[in-house]
Amino acid sequence: MKIIIEGAGQVGSHLAKMLSHASNEITVIDENPDRIRKLVSSADVSTVQGPPSTIALLREAGCAGADLFIAVNPFQSQSVNIVSALLAKKIGAKRVIARIDNESYLSPENKLLFKDMGIDILFYPEKSASDEIVEMLRHSASTDSMDFARGKLQLEVFKLDDDSPLLEMSVAEFAKTVKTAEPEADFRIVAISRGGVTLIPRHDTPFKYMDYLYVISRREGIPVLMKYLGKDKIDVRRVLILGGSEIGEMVARRLSEQKLDDIKIIDIDPARCRQLSEDLPDLVSVACGDVRNSDFLLEEDIRSYQAVLSCTGNDEVNILACVVARKMGVARVIAQVENLEYIRLAEEMGVDSVINKKLITAGRIFKFTLSDKVRSVRYMSGTNAEVLEYTAAPDSKITKGMLKDIDFPHNAIIGGIIRGGDSFIAVGHTHVEAYDRVAVFALPEAVKDVDKMFR
Repeated sequence: MKIIIEGAGQVGSHLAKMLSHASNEITVIDENPDRIRKLVSSADVSTVQGPPSTIALLREAGCAGADLFIAVNPFQSQSVNIVSALLAKKIGAKRVIARIDNESYLSPENKLLFKDMGIDILFYPEKSASDEIVEMLRHSASTDSMDFARGKLQLEVFKLDDDSPLLEMSVAEFAKTVKTAEPEADFRIVAISRGGVTLIPRHDTPFKYMDYLYVISRREGIPVLMKYLGKDKIDVRRVLILGGSEIGEMVARRLSEQKLDDIKIIDIDPARCRQLSEDLPDLVSVACGDVRNSDFLLEEDIRSYQAVLSCTGNDEVNILACVVARKMGVARVIAQVENLEYIRLAEEMGVDSVINKKLITAGRIFKFTLSDKVRSVRYMSGTNAEVLEYTAAPDSKITKGMLKDIDFPHNAIIGGIIRGGDSFIAVGHTHVEAYDRVAVFALPEAVKDVDKMFR
């Protein structure tokens, strides 16, 4: 696939590296020579330097024959992304995607307007990140989660602490223990992330301290799993947000709609605090101060909150603030971490959940490089693997026999299936039928082969 990316910022560079690994032909446009040099040193891509909304430059980059044009320039007014995407479509790009920074553009009527103009998809990374955080607070016993078919199947990520009852137990032993006591329990451990490496587990794979378990289950099976994993659901009614960034403001606004008992947002900039006080609902209180100061956090009664989100715009501050909050007794801590190399460090230091705009954006865009049978793609923190939801096409390879008999890619696993109004966990004798919705967990090298199975 020929893909052109406009913008070599953090999101654009991450997309370029990820998509180039999938045997795509990538060209990146950026007018900053330093960003171009940095990208070329770490990714196998072609580059074009110059203003991204110049017609001659878009033609030079190959928009006339592009399968996908992605406008993700974060350094100028986002109107540059809209203009360059529209021009790319008129020049000949088959599909165009544009990054925006105005939430009003995402209203149904405005999305339809942009669609009529020629832009296929609009995305707002900060809005997507805030949505993920609100979901994380709802699924408070797990570090990350994903719903399929409005929750008929759920993928939950659980971290094994030093007091976990699963330590040194094998996958098969755990399944037998749960099934013996709860015959109706239906779940599957589709992956284990251990020390930065993602494993597709076997029956004899043992659990270890600091493992992250990726478990798929029917919705009604989650409470049973939590009991045997030693996890308790936290009723999050009081949330403290450290950092008045776009993401912090959006989360505060979303949580205020849920009528929580207490939502407080803290920022170090007095002018930003005044603006937040004016713009946010009355339910949200605003305090001005330095979140790096433990005494200040104690004065703001941090110990009374069930959850703390740190999204200051500084990864180190966010990680350390969450570590301090945990030591002060906060049950749930979430950090915004944009440096991918820091994600594992944050998890090792005790941060429950990590939010990363690049990973969220990458998953949503990667979907458009696959067949039209994929419904969604998601990168989850703690693993380089992808969670995909497919619709099985009639006569596709996946429908040709039981799962144990078809040649399904080695580094991928089918977790569950939704058929009409029913959902169930996939096992060896399961037979996927046409139009089934199928939840798949796949390592990067297996994704293209998985995609072929559903066409």
